[in-house]
Amino acid sequence: MIRFVDATKVYSNGVVGLKNLTLRIEKGEFVFIIGPSGSGKSTFLKLIMHEEVPTEGEVYVNGYSVHDMPHSEIPYLRRSLGVVFQDFRLLPNKTAYENVAFAMQIVEATSREIRRQVPLALGLVGLSKKAKAYPDQLSGGEQQRVVLARALVNNPAVLIADEPTGNLDPKTSIEIMNLLEEINQRGTTVVVATHEKSIVDAMKKRVVTLEHGEIKSDVKKGSYFDEN
Repeated sequence: MIRFVDATKVYSNGVVGLKNLTLRIEKGEFVFIIGPSGSGKSTFLKLIMHEEVPTEGEVYVNGYSVHDMPHSEIPYLRRSLGVVFQDFRLLPNKTAYENVAFAMQIVEATSREIRRQVPLALGLVGLSKKAKAYPDQLSGGEQQRVVLARALVNNPAVLIADEPTGNLDPKTSIEIMNLLEEINQRGTTVVVATHEKSIVDAMKKRVVTLEHGEIKSDVKKGSYFDEN
């Protein structure tokens, strides 16, 4: 599903994002990627999403060779991914329904598909009654649920969440993580980058700890913080 083989990323300013990283995430796994600022978490996600390519080594995602992918294949890779950001990135002039529908319009889904899929996605995250609400009419937790619905509406094979609870209170954070677990149980591979110690400890999932662009530990179930 996701495979890094001796992947190194060195930016133009000389900063090393990842160093000889080898890692495999299987279909249907739920994996936390954690570590201090500058550890390589963002680079790791950017390589999966083809926002960056490795300087050396190989990266495979959903059957695509990210390291030497033809430009024409990039949209197909990204259609197989759902992405959740910390800062929501919702369009303020569109309703919850329209924000989710926009993700389908980008991939040229038909109107019929949009009418079928968007209510299902909003229902999955518990926002069926908020479809007509604009972002500024929603709480932070509700906005993040819209982001989840938008990420899921195209039925991605992999869901990537970058600090998905960073702007949320503890109670809402737990609700969002429970939703991610439910999504994972439906068969979607979930990769979460986070600093939230309490969430990582509570979820009891696989935890990969990065430090200086390398893997410090890879714990199948439990807490990566045990070493710190």
